[in-house]
Amino acid sequence: MSPQDPGFAPAKVNLYLRVTGRRSDGFHLLDSLAVFAGVGDRVSAVEAGRLALALDGPEAGALTAEPDNLVLRAARALAAVAGRPPHAALHLEKHLPVASGIGGGSADAAAALRVLARLWGVETDLDAIAETLGADVPVCIAGRPARMRGVGGLLSPVPPLPPCGLVLANPRLPLATPQVFRARQAGFSAPATFPEGWADAAELAEWLRPLGNDLQDAAIGLCPDVAAVLAALAAQPGCLLVRMSGSGATCFGLFPSPVQAAMAASALPADWWRWGGSLSA
Repeated sequence: MSPQDPGFAPAKVNLYLRVTGRRSDGFHLLDSLAVFAGVGDRVSAVEAGRLALALDGPEAGALTAEPDNLVLRAARALAAVAGRPPHAALHLEKHLPVASGIGGGSADAAAALRVLARLWGVETDLDAIAETLGADVPVCIAGRPARMRGVGGLLSPVPPLPPCGLVLANPRLPLATPQVFRARQAGFSAPATFPEGWADAAELAEWLRPLGNDLQDAAIGLCPDVAAVLAALAAQPGCLLVRMSGSGATCFGLFPSPVQAAMAASALPADWWRWGGSLSA
C-alpha cells in the first residue's frame, strides 16, 4: 500500500486459509497468508456539514440497499476516537463484487479510515479501530502481505513473495461468511510452517498446495458454481494453483507472470467478474 494513495482499497486474497480452533464465544481461529491484488475499490472524502456516502462504479448496485455499510461505520468509529463529529462527504467507487471472499467491504473500511485520518488531521492507532470493524479490516489497513492468525487481528510479516501472476474470478453469486462457517463439518487444522522464502511462483504454489482452504468444501456445497470456477481456472495454460479465497465465492489462480494471468482472465466467461494481473509483493 502506497502511503501516497490511502484511498485505494485493494482486493484481499487468502492464498491459504486454515481453521485452527474455535473460541468459547463461537468465533473461529484462523491461520492464513493474506496478499493483495492490483484491483480494488477507491474511497475519497471531503469536508461536509454531515456524514454522507455516495456510491458509484460497476459493482455499486449491490450496496444501494444497505443503509449503513462498513465505510460509514469506520467514519463514525474514527470520529468517536478523535472526539469530533463524523462530518464528511465520502465517495466509494466500487469495483469489487460484494460478499465475495476478497475483503471488499473490509478494504473499503480501511481506506475510509486512512483518508479520513488525513482529512481530519487525526493521529491515532488505526489498527485498534480496525479490530472493532471486522476480522479482515486490520490486515487491510497496511495493505501488504501478512500472516493472519487468531480471529484475524493477529498479524505478522511473511517472507518476500516472488513475482507472480494472479487471476481472480467470481460467478457473481454472493456467499455469506457465517453461512459458510456453519456449513463446515471438518475438524481443525494445524497452522502452516513457513520457509525462509520461495524462489519463484512455482515454488510458492507447491508450498501452498497442501495447505488448502478449510472453507472451500462447505462453500461448494452451498454454491456449486465455485467448483466450476475452480475448474475453469485450472484449465488455463500456465496455471500453477487454483483455490477459493476466504469464504468465497471468488477463486484465484496463481500464474508464473502477470501477462499469463491477464490472458487467462480474458479467456474466462464474460458474465463472471474476473481480473488478471500482478500479485502485490
